[in-house]
Amino acid sequence: MGQDLPVTSFALLGLFTFGEDDRPQKLTGYELKQMADATLRFYWVSPAMSQVYKELGRLADHGLVSPSDDERGTTYSITSAGRSALEAWMRETEPGFSVLKHPVALRLLLGHVVDPVSTVAMLRKHLEALDREREALIEVRERLRGADAPGETFRHPSLVADWGLDYFAHERVIVEDLIRRISDDD
Repeated sequence: MGQDLPVTSFALLGLFTFGEDDRPQKLTGYELKQMADATLRFYWVSPAMSQVYKELGRLADHGLVSPSDDERGTTYSITSAGRSALEAWMRETEPGFSVLKHPVALRLLLGHVVDPVSTVAMLRKHLEALDREREALIEVRERLRGADAPGETFRHPSLVADWGLDYFAHERVIVEDLIRRISDDD
């Protein structure tokens, strides 16, 4: 089953598992997209709305989510087969190695086509964006407090948020060093 579906399918399928406590188990495509935007964007790709509906169709075709109609429109919920497929994917598939697909790294690679001042300005803009995203992730992390103890529903999301905060802190150090090194070249 894991080979038939892209990782994004499993990422979306996993968002349904948070419905057992304080999030609704039945989600519209729009609600699923909102959850993806609020969580996945920090460490995975938050899919476009069209992709969310494409993946929901694929998941429904595989019997991993069940569509139904209510006052909100078509809602979806994870099936027991979906839960089993998600668990099997977690246990049996290789995690893969992350690929650095970083627009700032790409621009730095091509920094020789502009002057160092422009490259440093681009890196400083990245630091500003990094700070904004870090603040947003801090807010997410704070909302998880109280439900993040071992065994609680949001334990693992809180660990990912902590990882993201550490990542942002380290990225800041790296970019500041790059700025220093480029400035030293002058």
